[in-house]
Amino acid sequence: MPTSRGFPGNKGIWVGITCELVEFLVLFIVYFVARAHFPVAFEEGAERLSRVSGTVITLLMITSSFFIACAVTSMRAGQRRRSIGWLIAGLIVSLGYPVTKIMEIDWNLAHGINGESGIFFTVYYYLTFNHFVHATWGILGILWVLARHLSGAYTVEDHGGLEALASYWHATDIIWLIIFSFFYVLA
Repeated sequence: MPTSRGFPGNKGIWVGITCELVEFLVLFIVYFVARAHFPVAFEEGAERLSRVSGTVITLLMITSSFFIACAVTSMRAGQRRRSIGWLIAGLIVSLGYPVTKIMEIDWNLAHGINGESGIFFTVYYYLTFNHFVHATWGILGILWVLARHLSGAYTVEDHGGLEALASYWHATDIIWLIIFSFFYVLA
């Protein structure tokens, strides 16, 4: 399927991205309703989170998205080896996300912060866990696309799978930026 016209990737990935965005829109509505009813809990809860962890995760997400965008740009320019290199870099950086998230959860638990620590943390864990699941799917997608890329499945004319992955990963990145703002910056 040529990738030179329309949206990058394919229709299927855009259906998936739309579903992901609708799911998180509902979760963001829950966030705002809970925040409106429990403003003090949200102010106090945010102070207990590790802003360092949130910032590191943000940097990892943005950097991996940049690397994956570079992989697409390189493939469009006919630079297959460079594209593969960028995709590998994106994978390596993206793997820092689950490692950092797990370390953050361990830190939270060591400081008595769990899903039963109040409404703020219930909403926080629900949203961040859902994002973790979507990011894990994205990392598995990176592995799949990398395997296909290494086998020569993509060409300058047809690299829709690589574009689909990039589109999904960017959507997951954007959702993290919203979550980061809600819990680590604005609360």
